[in-house]
Amino acid sequence: MPGDTLPVHVNRDSLHALEVPDAFETDGSFDIAVVNHGTSVHVHLHLDDGLSEIATLEASNHFVDGESRRTVHVSVDGEGETTGTLKIASAYGAETRYVTVRVTEPEEEERTVEVDESLSQPQPTQQDSAGGDGVLGSVAAGPELVVLALGVVALGVAAAVALVVDDTVVVAGALAVLVGVLAAVYIALAGE
Repeated sequence: MPGDTLPVHVNRDSLHALEVPDAFETDGSFDIAVVNHGTSVHVHLHLDDGLSEIATLEASNHFVDGESRRTVHVSVDGEGETTGTLKIASAYGAETRYVTVRVTEPEEEERTVEVDESLSQPQPTQQDSAGGDGVLGSVAAGPELVVLALGVVALGVAAAVALVVDDTVVVAGALAVLVGVLAAVYIALAGE
Protein backbone atom coordinates (compact mmCIF):
# COMPACT_ATOMS: atom_id res chain seq x y z
CA MET A 1 0.00 0.00 0.00
CA PRO A 2 2.21 2.87 -1.14
CA GLY A 3 1.09 6.15 0.31
CA ASP A 4 0.58 4.86 3.88
CA THR A 5 0.52 7.46 6.64
CA LEU A 6 1.91 7.17 10.17
CA PRO A 7 -0.04 9.49 12.51
CA VAL A 8 1.85 11.42 15.22
CA HIS A 9 -0.16 13.56 17.67
CA VAL A 10 1.67 16.23 19.69
CA ASN A 11 0.32 18.28 22.65
CA ARG A 12 -3.08 16.53 22.69
CA ASP A 13 -3.27 15.56 26.38
CA SER A 14 -0.47 17.70 27.85
CA LEU A 15 2.42 19.95 26.86
CA HIS A 16 4.91 18.12 24.56
CA ALA A 17 2.97 14.82 24.87
CA LEU A 18 3.44 12.38 21.97
CA GLU A 19 0.88 9.84 20.83
CA VAL A 20 2.10 7.34 18.25
CA PRO A 21 1.29 3.73 17.44
CA ASP A 22 3.70 1.12 18.77
CA ALA A 23 4.18 -0.41 15.32
CA PHE A 24 3.69 0.58 11.69
CA GLU A 25 3.84 -1.57 8.55
CA THR A 26 4.25 -0.42 4.96
CA ASP A 27 5.38 -1.83 1.62
CA GLY A 28 6.96 1.34 0.27
CA SER A 29 7.41 5.06 0.81
CA PHE A 30 5.16 6.64 3.40
CA ASP A 31 4.28 9.91 5.13
CA ILE A 32 4.52 10.88 8.78
CA ALA A 33 1.56 13.16 9.62
CA VAL A 34 2.48 15.31 12.63
CA VAL A 35 -0.66 16.87 14.10
CA ASN A 36 -0.03 19.56 16.71
CA HIS A 37 -2.99 20.10 19.07
CA GLY A 38 -1.33 22.83 21.16
CA THR A 39 1.42 25.45 21.05
CA SER A 40 4.25 25.48 18.51
CA VAL A 41 6.82 22.74 18.97
CA HIS A 42 9.95 21.24 17.43
CA VAL A 43 9.70 17.56 16.44
CA HIS A 44 12.79 15.46 15.75
CA LEU A 45 12.59 12.27 13.63
CA HIS A 46 15.37 9.68 13.35
CA LEU A 47 15.59 6.34 11.49
CA ASP A 48 17.80 3.68 13.06
CA ASP A 49 20.62 2.07 11.08
CA GLY A 50 18.48 -0.78 9.72
CA LEU A 51 15.81 1.54 8.32
CA SER A 52 18.23 4.17 7.07
CA GLU A 53 19.80 1.59 4.73
CA ILE A 54 16.65 1.54 2.59
CA ALA A 55 14.76 4.68 3.65
CA THR A 56 15.50 8.40 3.88
CA LEU A 57 13.75 11.29 5.60
CA GLU A 58 13.48 14.60 3.76
CA ALA A 59 14.66 16.28 7.01
CA SER A 60 15.02 15.29 10.65
CA ASN A 61 14.09 18.46 12.56
CA HIS A 62 10.69 20.07 11.99
CA PHE A 63 9.02 23.11 13.50
CA VAL A 64 5.25 22.57 13.73
CA ASP A 65 3.12 25.65 14.30
CA GLY A 66 0.45 25.56 16.96
CA GLU A 67 -2.85 23.93 16.00
CA SER A 68 -1.48 22.78 12.64
CA ARG A 69 -0.44 19.69 10.71
CA ARG A 70 2.85 18.92 8.98
CA THR A 71 3.58 15.99 6.68
CA VAL A 72 7.08 14.53 6.41
CA HIS A 73 7.80 12.15 3.53
CA VAL A 74 9.92 9.03 4.02
CA SER A 75 11.28 7.60 0.76
CA VAL A 76 11.86 3.85 0.66
CA ASP A 77 14.29 3.07 -2.15
CA GLY A 78 15.83 -0.23 -1.16
CA GLU A 79 14.46 -3.70 -1.77
CA GLY A 80 13.74 -6.48 0.65
CA GLU A 81 11.99 -6.69 3.97
CA THR A 82 13.37 -4.97 7.02
CA THR A 83 12.29 -3.92 10.47
CA GLY A 84 13.69 -0.95 12.34
CA THR A 85 12.88 1.82 14.76
CA LEU A 86 11.72 5.36 14.13
CA LYS A 87 12.55 7.71 17.01
CA ILE A 88 10.20 10.66 17.52
CA ALA A 89 11.08 13.40 20.03
CA SER A 90 9.20 16.60 20.86
CA ALA A 91 10.59 19.83 22.32
CA TYR A 92 14.24 18.83 21.99
CA GLY A 93 13.75 15.54 23.82
CA ALA A 94 11.17 16.54 26.45
CA GLU A 95 9.13 13.52 25.27
CA THR A 96 10.45 10.62 23.19
CA ARG A 97 8.63 7.67 21.61
CA TYR A 98 9.80 4.79 19.44
CA VAL A 99 7.80 3.18 16.63
CA THR A 100 8.72 -0.23 15.22
CA VAL A 101 8.53 0.16 11.44
CA ARG A 102 8.28 -2.92 9.26
CA VAL A 103 8.88 -2.52 5.54
CA THR A 104 7.58 -5.48 3.53
CA GLU A 105 7.92 -6.49 -0.09
CA PRO A 106 5.15 -5.04 -2.26
CA GLU A 107 2.62 -7.58 -3.43
CA GLU A 108 3.05 -8.69 -7.01
CA GLU A 109 0.45 -7.10 -9.24
CA GLU A 110 -0.78 -9.25 -12.06
CA ARG A 111 -0.40 -7.21 -15.19
CA THR A 112 -2.04 -8.27 -18.39
CA VAL A 113 -1.91 -6.74 -21.82
CA GLU A 114 -4.77 -7.36 -24.18
CA VAL A 115 -3.61 -7.80 -27.74
CA ASP A 116 -5.94 -6.88 -30.56
CA GLU A 117 -5.79 -8.51 -34.00
CA SER A 118 -5.02 -5.11 -35.52
CA LEU A 119 -1.58 -5.34 -33.93
CA SER A 120 -0.61 -8.04 -36.43
CA GLN A 121 -1.50 -5.83 -39.41
CA PRO A 122 1.22 -3.74 -41.10
CA GLN A 123 1.28 -0.18 -39.82
CA PRO A 124 1.53 2.77 -42.24
CA THR A 125 4.90 4.49 -42.36
CA GLN A 126 5.31 8.24 -42.19
CA GLN A 127 6.71 10.07 -45.24
CA ASP A 128 9.59 12.49 -44.97
CA SER A 129 8.32 15.96 -43.99
CA ALA A 130 9.69 17.33 -47.29
CA GLY A 131 7.46 14.89 -49.17
CA GLY A 132 10.22 13.11 -51.02
CA ASP A 133 13.13 10.80 -50.78
CA GLY A 134 16.74 11.23 -51.71
CA VAL A 135 19.27 13.93 -50.93
CA LEU A 136 16.98 16.95 -51.25
CA GLY A 137 14.32 15.41 -48.99
CA SER A 138 16.89 14.68 -46.29
CA VAL A 139 18.50 18.10 -46.52
CA ALA A 140 15.10 19.79 -46.11
CA ALA A 141 14.39 17.77 -42.96
CA GLY A 142 17.80 17.87 -41.30
CA PRO A 143 20.18 20.35 -39.71
CA GLU A 144 21.92 20.78 -43.06
CA LEU A 145 19.16 23.21 -44.04
CA VAL A 146 20.03 25.37 -41.04
CA VAL A 147 23.72 25.38 -42.05
CA LEU A 148 22.80 26.32 -45.60
CA ALA A 149 20.49 29.15 -44.48
CA LEU A 150 23.06 30.58 -42.08
CA GLY A 151 25.71 30.36 -44.78
CA VAL A 152 23.53 32.29 -47.23
CA VAL A 153 22.89 34.97 -44.60
CA ALA A 154 26.61 35.22 -43.80
CA LEU A 155 27.43 35.43 -47.52
CA GLY A 156 24.86 38.20 -48.00
CA VAL A 157 26.26 40.22 -45.08
CA ALA A 158 29.82 39.77 -46.34
CA ALA A 159 28.85 40.85 -49.90
CA ALA A 160 27.00 43.92 -48.59
CA VAL A 161 29.98 44.97 -46.47
CA ALA A 162 32.35 44.39 -49.43
CA LEU A 163 30.23 46.67 -51.65
CA VAL A 164 29.93 49.42 -49.03
CA VAL A 165 33.56 49.47 -47.87
CA ASP A 166 35.14 48.71 -51.26
CA ASP A 167 38.38 47.41 -49.77
CA THR A 168 40.43 44.44 -51.03
CA VAL A 169 40.74 42.99 -47.52
CA VAL A 170 36.96 42.99 -47.13
CA VAL A 171 36.49 41.42 -50.58
CA ALA A 172 39.01 38.73 -49.63
CA GLY A 173 37.04 38.13 -46.41
CA ALA A 174 33.79 37.80 -48.39
CA LEU A 175 35.48 35.24 -50.68
CA ALA A 176 36.65 33.32 -47.59
CA VAL A 177 33.05 33.24 -46.31
CA LEU A 178 31.89 32.00 -49.72
CA VAL A 179 34.48 29.19 -49.67
CA GLY A 180 33.44 28.28 -46.10
CA VAL A 181 29.74 28.10 -47.04
CA LEU A 182 30.45 25.97 -50.10
CA ALA A 183 32.63 23.63 -48.01
CA ALA A 184 29.91 23.31 -45.36
CA VAL A 185 27.24 22.50 -47.98
CA TYR A 186 29.56 19.93 -49.60
CA ILE A 187 30.29 18.24 -46.26
CA ALA A 188 26.59 18.22 -45.36
CA LEU A 189 25.60 16.65 -48.68
CA ALA A 190 28.52 14.19 -48.66
CA GLY A 191 27.51 12.97 -45.18
CA GLU A 192 24.28 11.58 -46.62
